[in-house]
Amino acid sequence: MIFAKIDFINLLPFHIFIKKNIQSSQQKSIIEYKKSYPSYINNKFKKRKVDSAFISSIASRNEKFLDFGIVAKDRVLSVLLVPGVDEKDFQSQTSNALSKVLELEGKVIIGDKALKFYHENKDKNIKIIDLAKQWKNKYNLPFVFAVLCFNSNKIALTKLTKNFNKKHIKIPQYILEQYSQRSGVSKSNISEYLKKIDYDLGIKEKRSLKLFLKLTKEKGLEWQYQIP
Repeated sequence: MIFAKIDFINLLPFHIFIKKNIQSSQQKSIIEYKKSYPSYINNKFKKRKVDSAFISSIASRNEKFLDFGIVAKDRVLSVLLVPGVDEKDFQSQTSNALSKVLELEGKVIIGDKALKFYHENKDKNIKIIDLAKQWKNKYNLPFVFAVLCFNSNKIALTKLTKNFNKKHIKIPQYILEQYSQRSGVSKSNISEYLKKIDYDLGIKEKRSLKLFLKLTKEKGLEWQYQIP
């Protein structure tokens, strides 16, 4: 099973879990090799170059997925918009579409660089809009940024993920340090950020995903292949 990895902090607990629960060193190396940002992984998945991956919500239409994803119940800090001239983030079509669905104009910033931007500018005179918070305010629903999709190996993937519990995952200090150095975000801020991320897709999360896909379709914001 070729599993593509979104190389962002928000999936750190899951990837620590998955590494501990995959015995094959070859499989572990495949997961590392296939890591990239969301839009790139969407392309690979759509071309059936990978068996499973966390796929951006806007690209998940008509795809098979488990009750598992990347969810923000409220404010998330890693999907931001700075009001002003429109500027998309090439790494995530979902976040770009979310800003349009919410009828907001400005620069979209996602992922680890958004988390860094927030902590560097939160005390400055800069307006920063958290898109997950705006969605919650408008629709009273959590926002689903990605879902765990599969082209094959459903049974193996279900078996692999069924015992995942974020609360039981302890992230070693040396790994936090690695991510801190790479992202420019302190270890304490990374730990606090991960408390804002959920992974289970329940009734509200599925309702939110369905609503988002409905609204994007109405606005003509369908997923499109992007040249890496």
